[in-house]
Amino acid sequence: MVDDMLFNVAVTFHAGEILAVAPKSYPPEYREFYELRHFARASEAKSKTINLLGQEVPFGNDILIRSLEHPSFVLHTEICEDIWVPIPPSAHAALAGATVLANLSASNITIGKSEYRETLVVGSSGKNLAVQMYSAAGYGESSTDLAWDGDGLIAERGALLVRTERFKRESQSIVTDVDLGNLIQERSRQSSFRENGKDEGREFRTVDLCVESVEFEKPRLKGKNPFSTPNLFLERKIEKHPFVPTDPAKRDIRCYETFMIQATALARRLEQLPPSMRKVILGVSGGQDSTHALDVAVFATDLLGLPRVSVIGITMPGLGTTDRTKNNAIRLMQALGVTILEIPITPVALEIFRSIGHDPTVENLTFENVQAWARKFTELSVACERSGIVLGAGDLSELMLGWTTMFGDHASHYGINAGVPKTLISYLIKWTSDVIYKDQPEVQRVLEDILSTPISPELLSADQGQIAQKTEGIIGPYELHDFFGYYFVRFGMSPAKIARMAHHAFGTQYSIAEIKKWLNLFITRFFRSQNKRSCLPDGPKVGLTCVSPRGDWRMPSDADPQIWLDSLESEVPSELPDLSV
Repeated sequence: MVDDMLFNVAVTFHAGEILAVAPKSYPPEYREFYELRHFARASEAKSKTINLLGQEVPFGNDILIRSLEHPSFVLHTEICEDIWVPIPPSAHAALAGATVLANLSASNITIGKSEYRETLVVGSSGKNLAVQMYSAAGYGESSTDLAWDGDGLIAERGALLVRTERFKRESQSIVTDVDLGNLIQERSRQSSFRENGKDEGREFRTVDLCVESVEFEKPRLKGKNPFSTPNLFLERKIEKHPFVPTDPAKRDIRCYETFMIQATALARRLEQLPPSMRKVILGVSGGQDSTHALDVAVFATDLLGLPRVSVIGITMPGLGTTDRTKNNAIRLMQALGVTILEIPITPVALEIFRSIGHDPTVENLTFENVQAWARKFTELSVACERSGIVLGAGDLSELMLGWTTMFGDHASHYGINAGVPKTLISYLIKWTSDVIYKDQPEVQRVLEDILSTPISPELLSADQGQIAQKTEGIIGPYELHDFFGYYFVRFGMSPAKIARMAHHAFGTQYSIAEIKKWLNLFITRFFRSQNKRSCLPDGPKVGLTCVSPRGDWRMPSDADPQIWLDSLESEVPSELPDLSV
């Protein structure tokens, strides 16, 4: 009893000490719930502290528990119905700084309620940029009129991390890793979160919590990983390909949304042009990026009711072009019914070499870039002659790495792939083949062969008719660079944190030395190539990882990466001990 009233409360304690008592704010009084017969609302209490088991402790729904050792851990607790109301107490707590929101619930189960619960929990974690924990009563509660499923969930920033097995006949617990530092950073980035706190914020009391880091023993592992700080192995699954959902159904949705974002954006760009200029000109190499750009262009013209011949595809064989890629480009354009131009760039490139005094047998950067500029000159010339716009095919991964020739493939009137990472492109092509071209077997056959072709700019001479210049052999695996870019650009994580997560995600696929090597290259190239991103053409934002200078990414072109490289060198080891011995 508090102030001669009975309250439904949650008690938070640690190491034998009661830290706080939180009363329920909204006891329900509808359907099967009759709590107001017994319990008062939190707002009815006058006392701010109570004596419980001989301890004087804070009492109220306005209490935050903050860890002194880990300041990013700030806990707020509420009870059951509190999360179901339009503005839960936890929402005010989040605006006041709570990063972990706990809801203790004696919630019975009815058909469909579990799905709605998940929506509430995941939604709370998303809109509050927080960790939301939820624990419902389970087996052992009275079944006179109700049943219980013991539903327990932990969600973080809009994603469900772990859930109990429902309807178990014994107690169970769930454990996962959460990234509180990431939540703090996301809140600092999202200005509307701060502004909402100014308008709707309330005063909260803070209770200090002293807790040391805990090391968990794992029988399956011997020894400790010194790369971990503290020495904890992650319980949480880190996806190797953060841009690509592992669930096939979700992946299909991702591909559909990406494709439609691109196609409708391009359609709008064409729509604002005079009717005589509604033509798309693009180089079609037989590689994945230009293939996807062509697919998008064809669909966009279909949306507008334009004839497919308004898409003008140019194959521009050069000094490194192979028959396989050239033939695939022509076959695909023929199957799609677009206008086909074949304009070799070798004569132009050789003339430029002669003019500048470059020996064409020296296959250096000049040898490569002159061909890239020759191709872009050709595309722009055709666009001028035919009255259309040049569609750029360079993707997000290439832009992050600067793997693009400035004013060559870097330039266009519209960069359709600028928001699409390399690891997603292949899935988009496969999805397009299965869904958009499901009744066109010839298109599907060509797309299948394109997907099996090594990624290459084909700017160096072929080796006996085969591709000699393979991009990933030069700059490293795109799956690693997309992983690095996702956490570096989207979340601003430190090199050590990115490396640790990559080590956990990829396991033995890449050694820590390889991860460190390619992360060093990523950071170096990312900073060095900002001047290319500072003058990007227009292009649609696709995901939350975006490098548009007019949108998410504003960075000086002369920024120095040394502090990041020093951090990588000092905080990430080049080898790890063998944990199996």
